[in-house]
Amino acid sequence: MVSPDDLIGPVLILDTIRGNRMHLAALVIGPSAPPPLLAPDGLAAFERLADFGEITVWRARFAVPADAPSAYALAGTSYEIAGAMGGDLRIAYVSCNGEEHADLARAPAERNVMWHRLGEDHAEAPYALLLHGGDQLYADEVTDDHPLTAGWPLTVPDTPSDEELADLAGYLRDAFAHRYAALYAHPSFAWLAARVPSLMQWDDHDICDGWGSLPTGATGSAVGQTLFGAAREAALVFQHGCRDGDLPDRFDAPTGDHLGWAVEGPGFRIVAPDLRSQRTMTGIMGETGWDFVERAAQDASVRHSFLMSSVPLLGPRLSLVERAMLRLPGTQKYEDDLRDQWQSRAHRDAWVRMLRLVDRMAARAGTDVTALSGEIHLATRAEMPLTGGRMLHQLVASGISHRAPPRLWARLLGALAALGEAPIPERPIRILPLPGQRRRYTAERNALILSRTKGVWSASWSLEHSGRTPPLSLTTGA
Repeated sequence: MVSPDDLIGPVLILDTIRGNRMHLAALVIGPSAPPPLLAPDGLAAFERLADFGEITVWRARFAVPADAPSAYALAGTSYEIAGAMGGDLRIAYVSCNGEEHADLARAPAERNVMWHRLGEDHAEAPYALLLHGGDQLYADEVTDDHPLTAGWPLTVPDTPSDEELADLAGYLRDAFAHRYAALYAHPSFAWLAARVPSLMQWDDHDICDGWGSLPTGATGSAVGQTLFGAAREAALVFQHGCRDGDLPDRFDAPTGDHLGWAVEGPGFRIVAPDLRSQRTMTGIMGETGWDFVERAAQDASVRHSFLMSSVPLLGPRLSLVERAMLRLPGTQKYEDDLRDQWQSRAHRDAWVRMLRLVDRMAARAGTDVTALSGEIHLATRAEMPLTGGRMLHQLVASGISHRAPPRLWARLLGALAALGEAPIPERPIRILPLPGQRRRYTAERNALILSRTKGVWSASWSLEHSGRTPPLSLTTGA
């Protein structure tokens, strides 16, 4: 448990890129306001962002050059920022920073081995951005120790009183804040997060396992909505450095009815729809969420678009597994895991709609599109042909700290992928091994490195045991 007297941070969050400036938020967790931060433009004072019981979060907003390296200083320590967005640059992508059970009790050296490696990589060749693709923390256990949520989600109280719900809200706020603070205090993460601006997209474990794919009777209940509200507030504060009413302008919906956002840098764009806030058992996004993606597909004026999809956009025929589980005793508890996927029978129409939007995005102005995904605790990649001879590359990096599942599971998924899938006729999806690997799915903890060199984008994976893969070109004609 983190002490309320601990000083944690700074953690850099990218608010937006505007012209030749990167607008940043620096988060510090501590009992009192830190001294002003010294930015390239002068001093930036910290303001109280949020209080969670014993934990107080402070924020300073400032700007640095987007077209050149820079630095800021806090409490006598200087932190360099890579910048240089217009030329050669590197971006790291990670997901699944935790485990479902006893995550905070794990030995830090074992848990954070890949964070440490990313830090070593950054020291050799700096990262300009750090993308977090979902499950930044595993909040599953926050519901265990309160009487209203002890049986979540299988048993939910029918008519809790206002007093009981208020007590639950306070308990959950504190529990979420302590988990974020504990994660942000890990030295390997903290060193990198103070130097590389982060962009985050949440997934189910940031709320609870299976949020949105659980029965409506649970998620729509007063208890469920209290849980979602606490998780959402914590995500805004700790993942985005903001609160309701002051979302940075990269967000599509200032009111926050969905948390989709987009950032555009010189020659590239990152689009991150919110696949959780509006999710139900029969829908992945609501009307405003889909409208955001529709407009992103129309406005494809940059050379390369990166689409963050917290669950893999291209995948094998999981509907076959879903159908089998309906008939096998004892497997129904995994139904929400399959319902989470684009490939679920319940989301087939939505999946096709999203793939057609990606195709439209690529067709406009000859834009290359790459999908970035996590969630499955394995590393893999996939391809689907697009209009105009382009190829949708999907890159999956999942398990920055979550330990890999058994290799047998990776092989079973590989066998399922061999059956092929084509939700859009004449556009077959192919699940492929990482460069230098023999099998379609790699069961090792991992992170993804995106590189642009002389205008050409490529990707490689940092694997816990196998090391760095050879680069995969992502630029058409390169």
